[in-house]
Amino acid sequence: MSTAFRPDLFQGRHVLITGGTSGIGKAVAKAFLAHGASVTAVGALPAEVEAAEADLPGARRQVLDVRDNAAVLALVGSLPRLDVLVTCAGVIRRHAELEPDVFADVLDINLNGTMRACAAARPLLAASGGSIVTTASMLSFFGGGLVPGYAASKGGVAQLTKSLAIAYAADGIRVNAIAPGWIETPLTGGIQEDQARYAAIRDRTALKRWGKPDDLTGAVLFLASPAAAYITGTVLPVDGGYLVV
Repeated sequence: MSTAFRPDLFQGRHVLITGGTSGIGKAVAKAFLAHGASVTAVGALPAEVEAAEADLPGARRQVLDVRDNAAVLALVGSLPRLDVLVTCAGVIRRHAELEPDVFADVLDINLNGTMRACAAARPLLAASGGSIVTTASMLSFFGGGLVPGYAASKGGVAQLTKSLAIAYAADGIRVNAIAPGWIETPLTGGIQEDQARYAAIRDRTALKRWGKPDDLTGAVLFLASPAAAYITGTVLPVDGGYLVV
């Protein structure tokens, strides 16, 4: 968790995090809580949401399927105010994404789900002068032969981020993205178990290590903070130098 910011940086602010009960999203939720925010963290699976209780004391936790637009609208409509939206909900289905139906479902969660959350949050964010941080990926820049749905969705998130930065600017809403590299989360569990593949990725990364979820939190807090008041439409790699090697 980032400790580079004053503890009350987000005091009085409300933050909504999709995919906020596991992996990167949970680390981000913990970081906002530690810096004074009121946090609503949502996840797709009841067991996952329940299991996050110990890690997210004081947060509102709720099940949400980002494919369900009515549910997204209802969740956002239940909030008294909103200052920051962070979209971390996402899936990856290696090999299976070569099938059109699976490909479409991955896009519906990762890309369309991001758009649903942003569109639903826009009125509240406009009222507060808030901001959005989406989650792109290094696969926003590279192709992925076994994960065409994931790569296409994350390329779409990067372009969506830039497009919404333009569309929402008149409302005073900033829209930026982080682009994580290889991070040790449940989403990459299968690759972590392959020692040769794990080592190859580590060695391909400039900093010679995989990232941890906490490595992403400083970038998210910065992009959501007043320090980034003149930054919008940015896709910020947080990848240990994987893209530059």
